[in-house]
Amino acid sequence: MQRCFENGITRLFLPNVDFVSVSKVFSLVSSFPANCFPMLGLHPCDVKESWAEELIAIQQAGQGHKIYAVGEIGIDLYWDKTNLDRQIQAFKTQIAWAKELKLPIVIHCREAFDEVFGVLEEAKDENLRGIFHCFTGTLEQAQKVIGLGFYLGIGGVVTYKNGGLDKILPQIDLSHIVLETDSPYLSPVPYRGKPNESSYLIYVAQKVADVLQVSLETVAAITTENSKQIFGV
Repeated sequence: MQRCFENGITRLFLPNVDFVSVSKVFSLVSSFPANCFPMLGLHPCDVKESWAEELIAIQQAGQGHKIYAVGEIGIDLYWDKTNLDRQIQAFKTQIAWAKELKLPIVIHCREAFDEVFGVLEEAKDENLRGIFHCFTGTLEQAQKVIGLGFYLGIGGVVTYKNGGLDKILPQIDLSHIVLETDSPYLSPVPYRGKPNESSYLIYVAQKVADVLQVSLETVAAITTENSKQIFGV
């Protein structure tokens, strides 16, 4: 957190992944209430057979706390394709929960864009909004995401030589982008291959500025404002 502050990173939105990790999120929020904002959800990689019970436990653990989004939720077919139906059910259930709470969703999508988008198209209404976390797709996919009114979450992959985002971003307006790190994963260059941390967001921001040929201050101002729009804080 100290390194975050030194780099001007003062707003961190924290996802849990399962029931056990909820307490870790709220512990950090308790230590830094002006800087850390909790999200709650059941990550698709943690959607087991008893997912419905675990989700209820997560929801109950969140009672009495203000949360700012439901996430990360979505579909991940990288590790396991056999439980797709279960992942879809959990995704739909949590979208409904977010709508009930009038909160945005933060989507985890790995090798499952068509499956995720199918669910979103079905759920589309005035209350469906959020962020496509760690977006690494094509321009066409980016336009579909934006067309649904979602923001693109841009992280460390933008700094990778063959990540592909440097070709796509110049065709996307900054008004559709938020910045993120996915700590402890997807560390940006020059820390690629090492554990990521939120203070490294500065490298993501600088790369986006370089790609778009605008100032770092412009990227910071617009993407921060976008995050305020989506999270309401």
